[in-house]
Amino acid sequence: GYSQQDGIDYDETFAPVARIEAIRLFLAYAAHKDFTVFQMDVKTAFLNGNLKEEVYVGQPSGFASKQYPDHVYALDKALYGLKQAARAWYDVLLQFLIDSGFQKGSINTTLFIKKKGKHIMLIQIYVDDIIFGSTNPKDCTKFSDLMVKRFDMSMMGEMNFFLGLQVNQFSNGIFINQSKYILDILKRFEMENYDIVSTPMVEQAKLKLDLVGKPVNHTDYQSM
Repeated sequence: GYSQQDGIDYDETFAPVARIEAIRLFLAYAAHKDFTVFQMDVKTAFLNGNLKEEVYVGQPSGFASKQYPDHVYALDKALYGLKQAARAWYDVLLQFLIDSGFQKGSINTTLFIKKKGKHIMLIQIYVDDIIFGSTNPKDCTKFSDLMVKRFDMSMMGEMNFFLGLQVNQFSNGIFINQSKYILDILKRFEMENYDIVSTPMVEQAKLKLDLVGKPVNHTDYQSM
C-alpha cells in the first residue's frame, strides 16, 4: 500500500466507520424495543473486496514463477494493506445487504434497516464487526444463515463486548460500562493496587526542562 499512487493505483479510499455514539444509540433503541442484540465477525473481510482499478503486485518471495520470474501479478481481489481495501469491502457488504432487502441509513451509512409488517430489524457494521437485532427473533436466525452462506463468519452469540464497551443485556434493560477497558489500562501500567486519585500525576509538581533526557512516548500518559 505504501507504494500506491493516488489516481493510478486507487481512487476512493474512504469507508464509513460508525461512531461510538451510534453504537450507544443502537443499544438504546434495542432496549426501547426490548430485543436482544447479537454479534458476528467477518473473517478476513477485506479479501472479499472487488477492485475497480488495475493493481499489479510483485511475485511473493518463495512463490515466484520459475518460468516467468520477472512478471507481476494482476490482483483480482483486494488485499490487506491496499489503501482502497476498506472501501472495497464496504461496497461489497453494502450491495449484499441492499440486495437482501435492507435500507441504508441516510445519516449513519453503517446502519441498515429492514421493516416487515410490525417488525423491524437493525444491523450496525463497524468494518468487519457486525451487531444486529430484531423485534422478531426468527429474523436474526435468518440473517445469520444469510451471512454464513455468503461470507466466512464467526458467530459470537449475544453482544457482550464491542469497541471497548462491556454490554450486559437483561430483561429490564441494557447496561454498558468500560470496566474491562479500565482494568486493562491499570494492568498495563501496573497500577491495580494503587489508591484512587483525581489525576495520574503528583499534585503541585514542578516540571523542569530536561535537556539530556530521553524522548518518551507522550501517548502513554494521555492513554491514562
